[in-house]
Amino acid sequence: MNLTTISKAIYADLNEKQMEAVMLQSQSSLVLAGAGSGKTRVLTSRISWLIENQLASPGAILAVTFTNKAAKEMLTRISTQLPINIRGMWVGTFHGLCNRFLRKHHVDANLPETFQILDSADQKSAIKRVMKTIGIDEDLISSKEAMYFINNNKEEGIRSQQFKAYDDVSKKLNSIYAAYDEQCQKEGVVDFAELMLRCLELFQKNSTIRQHYQEIFKHILVDEFQDTSRLQYQWLKMLTSSESFIFAVGDDDQSIYGFRGARPGNMKDLQKDFNIKNVIKLEQNYRSKNNILNAANAIIENNNDRLGKNLWTASGDGDLIKQYTALDDRSETAFILDEIKMRHRAGTDYNQIAILYRNNAQSRVIEMAMVSNNIPYRVYGGLRFFERAEIKSSLAYLRLINNKRDDNAFMRIVNFPTRGIGARAIEQMQDHAKKNECSLWEGAKIFISESKNLKVSAFIQLIQSIEDQVHGTNIDESIDIINSHSGLKDHYLKDKDGSSRVENLNELVSAAKSFLNEDRDSVSEEEPNKKKSLALAEFLDFTSLESGELQAAASEDALQLMTIHSSKGLEFDTVFITGLEDGLCPHERSLNENNGLEEERRLMYVAITRAKNKLYLTLSQSRMTYGQPTYNLPSRFLDEIPESLIKKINVPINNSNPIGASYHNNSAKSFKKPSKQISNNQYEIKIGSMVNHDKFGGGTVIGYEGNENDLRIEIKFQNHGIKMLAMEYAKLTKA
Repeated sequence: MNLTTISKAIYADLNEKQMEAVMLQSQSSLVLAGAGSGKTRVLTSRISWLIENQLASPGAILAVTFTNKAAKEMLTRISTQLPINIRGMWVGTFHGLCNRFLRKHHVDANLPETFQILDSADQKSAIKRVMKTIGIDEDLISSKEAMYFINNNKEEGIRSQQFKAYDDVSKKLNSIYAAYDEQCQKEGVVDFAELMLRCLELFQKNSTIRQHYQEIFKHILVDEFQDTSRLQYQWLKMLTSSESFIFAVGDDDQSIYGFRGARPGNMKDLQKDFNIKNVIKLEQNYRSKNNILNAANAIIENNNDRLGKNLWTASGDGDLIKQYTALDDRSETAFILDEIKMRHRAGTDYNQIAILYRNNAQSRVIEMAMVSNNIPYRVYGGLRFFERAEIKSSLAYLRLINNKRDDNAFMRIVNFPTRGIGARAIEQMQDHAKKNECSLWEGAKIFISESKNLKVSAFIQLIQSIEDQVHGTNIDESIDIINSHSGLKDHYLKDKDGSSRVENLNELVSAAKSFLNEDRDSVSEEEPNKKKSLALAEFLDFTSLESGELQAAASEDALQLMTIHSSKGLEFDTVFITGLEDGLCPHERSLNENNGLEEERRLMYVAITRAKNKLYLTLSQSRMTYGQPTYNLPSRFLDEIPESLIKKINVPINNSNPIGASYHNNSAKSFKKPSKQISNNQYEIKIGSMVNHDKFGGGTVIGYEGNENDLRIEIKFQNHGIKMLAMEYAKLTKA
């Protein structure tokens, strides 16, 4: 196929490597796309090229993304490139596509037609109820721990009956897993991990359905392939046949979601399983200056087992990276604040400036400084619209009306707004539900018949009354009725700060209306006579699947604050990476995890490549931790950046502090020591002694620094790495 058959307007600006990927003939392939290398354009252009050259119809293409936003962006780009109808194309997230498969084949998947999806909060609530039912105290095993156990096993494709317990705790966790699965099946609900696993099991057990989709989808394209889990990779393999091709785009250097089950090793498995000989590397970066890219390259090359690439740009070297060492975290924030003001005066919008940190706790000092200086800011990744309490409560009424077996929805609203139904009454309803093996709704009815409880009876009548009023109405009208008749609006209007919550309830009505008016390729379009109950189930799916992405309204020009994880996929003119100290970045937990340090290095790589023009690296010699000052080692990642790329500014020299201006080479022994040393014999706690700390637990004393007036003790803790603590505040006890 030569370029004369391709629309020049679509493909003219692609570079040589991008064009090679787009025009690849019918074969499975892996495209290693570096940060800022135009991978989204390659994916969309590839789809357009396949359709334009009649190598695939829209209906023969399955495109998988990791966010609904990315899926919508892909469809928008393709629709502007091609003058044909592409509505037959399947484009969506793993969970969204699995939901679509399960809706079509709910009988074969052993699910009710109107099954509902639990978000993380609902799942945790359901697990708590199960634990209470089977008599496992949350003091022994937390619901969070149980949820992690369940989801982790599902991500590995392991059902409770397949799990091999190895001690008493794992036995209890597995009993929770089994009871939780049984409860979900009874209620007709699935969690996110269940969507994937249930869909994979459907394909594994039903060869007719599997072969049907293998014959339909000749080209499967996957975005962000480095973030796929073992389960997702198995799912992709199940959809392919000897006559279909997979086109995977990803970057192993940006695999930062190991805690979610992401497995960069899937890239090597893909090469082996699909006999991929030629990996196409997109290394030309269209975002950052060369100094920024060279720093990122220098850091990531220290990771082992990479596929390997080297980012470069034609846009010049740019400014040197500025590195600032502060005496403490407040001084660090003051420096950042001054630089932001300077950049803003120079014409950089606040929304083009981002402050990145390893964990959310670091934002407190920064936020206080922004407030006191009247700088508008937004904490990116804060509470999303569909996760807000008032929205979840309104939707819970909708869910219960749609499915009386939804015990999570029942528990959320049975006494909200408060209607005098106490904990004892709720326990009795739960007892009836357990005894009669029925839902809480039916358990409540039995409870009323025996106790004549007027308040519970009033709640049942309220739900039935709302159900009668919403019958035959559209979803937006139903929500409006619920918000008024449930008492939610009146409840929040009584609160002096409740006006914004009422506005959110009104916005939910608008969201439902927009959903109905949106031109979507959905089950409802394939089945024009679909019942309204299924349309309602589809909207509830939408609120669950989209809840992790819809952001709260933000100022038009606001400084962006976020964790490094949240910054993935974003770019800014100016980026500050803060708290670059061992224990924070890399995080102390990573030092005790298999390949943990390598993932932290990839996280640093992601952070650096968010910057287009200006990059600042900041750290502090001491930081308040648990209300006490701790003295920190500079991040080992700073040593991996060539000095020729760095401009160190205002590095404080403080001989009473162990860090000073001297940096380590992955060892505390490299620190510049103060001239005045104190004999170890003067200390009650000797070097080598075992000690206990209230917050950090047990550790071993490895050294002392400072003098009598400013004495610090260096301890290697078992679970928190090396800490330098002020002796005056440490309150240590001998182990």
